[in-house]
Amino acid sequence: MLSKWVRNILQATVYDTAIQTPLDIAPKLSARFNNDIRLKREDLQPVFSFKLRGAYNRISQLSEEQKARGVICASAGNHAQGVAFSAAKLGLQNVIVMPTTTPDIKVNAVKALGGNVDLYGDSFDVSNRYAIELAKKEGLTYIPPYDDELVIAGQGTVALEINQQWRDVEYIFVPVGGGGLLAGVAAFLGDVAPHAKVIAVEPEGAASLKAALAANERVVLPQVSLFVDGTAVAQIGELPFDVINLTKSDNSGKLIEQEVITCTNDEVCAAVKDVFEECRSIVEPSGALALAGMKKYLTGKKLTNKNCVAIVSGANMNFDRLRYIAERTEIGEKKEAIFAVTIPERIGAFLEFCRNLKGRNITEFNYRARSHTSPDSLEPASIFVGIALKEGDKERHVIAQSLAESGYDAHDLTDDDIAKSHIRYLIGGHVGLENEQLFKVSFPERPGALLNFLEKLGSDYNITLFHYRNHGAADGRVLVGIHAPDASSCAVQETLQRIGYDCTPVTDNIAYKLFLK
Repeated sequence: MLSKWVRNILQATVYDTAIQTPLDIAPKLSARFNNDIRLKREDLQPVFSFKLRGAYNRISQLSEEQKARGVICASAGNHAQGVAFSAAKLGLQNVIVMPTTTPDIKVNAVKALGGNVDLYGDSFDVSNRYAIELAKKEGLTYIPPYDDELVIAGQGTVALEINQQWRDVEYIFVPVGGGGLLAGVAAFLGDVAPHAKVIAVEPEGAASLKAALAANERVVLPQVSLFVDGTAVAQIGELPFDVINLTKSDNSGKLIEQEVITCTNDEVCAAVKDVFEECRSIVEPSGALALAGMKKYLTGKKLTNKNCVAIVSGANMNFDRLRYIAERTEIGEKKEAIFAVTIPERIGAFLEFCRNLKGRNITEFNYRARSHTSPDSLEPASIFVGIALKEGDKERHVIAQSLAESGYDAHDLTDDDIAKSHIRYLIGGHVGLENEQLFKVSFPERPGALLNFLEKLGSDYNITLFHYRNHGAADGRVLVGIHAPDASSCAVQETLQRIGYDCTPVTDNIAYKLFLK
């Protein structure tokens, strides 16, 4: 007997707007990992994302009275485009509430699909509350992004197609935000193809499902990283979490494997490149998340000769994000290591250091001489160096050991985000300041954010360093130095916290100490 979920998925009305996307063979990845790897190309949907499936299935099944009143949703991304496209297809009044911080490219994309955009609030939570209130006030039907049976059923048609396209599939890797896609895929395959293992993949900075499984209940993450913005959700959806905890039809276990794979931003960037090299398609970070998780899982488990699918969930990429992705890809692929190395400040020291690398290719080299009062006062020099790798982390550890054996004081900065995002661009800035406190701050990407920061900081503190990095997300990364004695460092942090931006003290960062302090 078919479960309720399978029946809902089989009856889903998605194909008036959505297409059956191809399951593309990935020959390069298959050869590289010695598995049969295929990509489910949801980036090819009319709105470049799987979200169209759930949105249309929900909206198309409204009553005539509900359709006459119209629909509303809150979203800064793919759900907004799915709702706008679906409402336009059915000729319905619609309101798409988007935060005021939403980049123009996304606002214009929703408008082009027939969405009536209402910019409100500086965060999704504020926008969502406003949308729910407006729905009640205006009699509109609120279309949730994942916490809804018909939305989940619409997303579940992805699994229906995978099962039709490849009956022998053994592993399906699914990106997770609110959990609607994961719930739909797991519910269908758990009943129809229980032999297939469903693996959830989340960003390290937004692993709400992993936290929920560990606690055996839904939890709210205190903060989430916004780089993989399509899955940047602080709490897994209530209904998806209930579905995920169901048991397969053959009683072989839960619908998903209980090990959630989490990926760093660098690993996601590398997967974006992998998709491009296989398909010549540029997908968004969340679109490459499942593939990043697949690579990590297959390598960690040492699996070979398995039939694996990664769902490429979307391609709504901001063009200005590509610079950051390209910059971080080599580290994400474990093809580059970053080190801070102390060498003697004397003629020939560079040459001697390069010889100690035994022919390895240097990808980056940053150094600036310090001022000295006399030749006798020369202190050792700190260099920031990138080194190409051929054997990944194994070679990285060999290099670290080799440098230590050669007498160098070397620090591996490959996993140090402060060093990679900020310090490498500031090398040469030694100024010998006393009592400098360093903080990393996330600035909302909106006009007036810097002015707001400075005004609320006030005139009590002197800014000694400021470096801003935007990577195409809703927040910008800022490194701030503030002159403050140790005794007042807590007061500085309290002041920054009151401003309302995410703030973390990083004065003890080793790269900062070596290159800027």
